[in-house]
Amino acid sequence: MAFTRARRSITAVVIGGLVIGGLVVGGAVFAVQLADGADNANGATSADGEGVPTESQSTGAAASDAQPQDAAVEAQLAYVLKHWKKYNTADYGVVDDNDCVDFASQSLIVRGWTMDDDWWSEGTGEDFDFSSAWVSSTSFMNYLEESGRATALADSQRDQVKLGDIVQFDWDDSGDRDHTAVVTRITGSGDSREIYYAGHTDDTDYRSVDWAITTNHPGASVYYWSIP
Repeated sequence: MAFTRARRSITAVVIGGLVIGGLVVGGAVFAVQLADGADNANGATSADGEGVPTESQSTGAAASDAQPQDAAVEAQLAYVLKHWKKYNTADYGVVDDNDCVDFASQSLIVRGWTMDDDWWSEGTGEDFDFSSAWVSSTSFMNYLEESGRATALADSQRDQVKLGDIVQFDWDDSGDRDHTAVVTRITGSGDSREIYYAGHTDDTDYRSVDWAITTNHPGASVYYWSIP
């Protein structure tokens, strides 16, 4: 059956090439404190921004670690950093207590992906409808694998992870995926490479993957999807 659902167009504004957040600007990684607070390395959020790393102390990464970004990735990250806390209810609904994949999916639409018969949503509020792959971490994993729209990476392949890629967690090592988010910051190199993510459901903008799998959910597993 042909896919006929209407698709919404969402545009993220990038002013002068600078996108607020942990993006690459002029060959270096910058972390800009958000006005309404941001996460520190362990994931704690402060309403007044207290404890948020400053530009000079946030990454510890040399300029050579920075990854040049194209406009699509910058738009995706700008959207994520705008709506990680202030949900975009004008264009989407909210999945109560489980909005993480919905938010990651929204970010991919901004990046330029189009919906299909297996991955879609429509409507807002109480009229919000969606496919399983749009809202379920395990279904989204299966969709990405079967569609070929992304490449699976293990945690041992962190050197291949890029800003804007998808990160997924298996909190209880059951084989299912329990949480999905978007990579918003990468620091260091080699064995000291650290990855940070933003997402809904336990809302966050820069949360450490290492903190998530060792402190918040000890023994959890993490996986990545590289977006071309």
